[in-house]
Amino acid sequence: MQKILGYLRRAVQEFDLIENGDRIAVGISGGKDSLVLLTALREFQRFHLVDYTLVGITLDPQFNGEPTDYSPVAAYCEQIGVEYHLIPTHIGEIVFKLREEKHPCSLCAKMRRGALHDHAKELGCNKLALGHHNDDAIETFLMNLFIEGRIGCYAPKSYLSRKDLTLIRPLSFAPERDIIHAANQCPDLTVVKSKCPVDGHTRREDMKIFIREQEKENSGFKTRIFGAMRRGNVDGWGGKTYYRKLSMDNPETNGKPERFHMLEREIARRIKEGQYADLGD
Repeated sequence: MQKILGYLRRAVQEFDLIENGDRIAVGISGGKDSLVLLTALREFQRFHLVDYTLVGITLDPQFNGEPTDYSPVAAYCEQIGVEYHLIPTHIGEIVFKLREEKHPCSLCAKMRRGALHDHAKELGCNKLALGHHNDDAIETFLMNLFIEGRIGCYAPKSYLSRKDLTLIRPLSFAPERDIIHAANQCPDLTVVKSKCPVDGHTRREDMKIFIREQEKENSGFKTRIFGAMRRGNVDGWGGKTYYRKLSMDNPETNGKPERFHMLEREIARRIKEGQYADLGD
C-alpha cells in the first residue's frame, strides 16, 4: 500500500484534489480499484496533511434482478471506521431488459454516474472520489482516438456546476499492476465479483489486449502515451507540471502554455527595442 500512497499523494498535489474540510464520497463498486482507493484515502488521513472525512457509497445495479451481497464491503468499512451506504437501484433491469442495449456500458455508466452524484450530494459531500487508475486513463484516451476519432479523456479533477460537486480521481498515477499487488497484500480486503452479464467482454477489454500487445512489441508504449497526454495537457492531465492557462481564463495567452507566452512577449520586446534589426526583413 506504500506505493499506492505515493501515487495518491502525487495526484493530490499535482491536481489539488483534496482540501481541508472536504467531505468526500468514495464510489465503491466492490472491485479492487475502488477498495484500494478507499483504503489509500483512509491511510492518507493518518498523515494529517489534509483534514477531510470519507463516506463510502455503493450502488447495487441488481443485475438479473437480484441484489449483490456487499456485506464484505460493509464489514470492511466498519473495520476501518468509514461511514457506508448501500443504495439499491434498477439500473441492471433498465439497461439489459427494458432497453436491451447492444452496447450497454455507456448507458450503464451514465446512469451510475448520475445516481452517484445525487446520493453524494444527499449525504452532504462536496467531492466524489472514483477509482480510475493510470491504465484506465490511457485506455480511455486511445478508445476516444480510435473509436470516436477525437483527442480526449476524462479529467483527473472536474467540477460539476449543476450539481455543485467535484469529481476527483486520486489513483490517476497508479498503474493497475500496483493496485492488484496492493489488493492482494491487504488480507482484510475482499473483492466482490461483478455480476454484470458482459463483464470481460467489452470494448475496453479489447483495448486492454491491444495495449498489452503494443507494450510487448514496443516497450514503454504506455509511458509514452501518458507522457503525450501530460505534455499536451489533454483535459487537464498536464496538472501543475504542464499547466496551460487557456484563453477562457486568460485571453492574453490565447490558449498557449504560459511559458511559451512569456517567451513570445520577450521576443516582441526585443524586436520593439531593435535588438534584431540586423536580421533584416
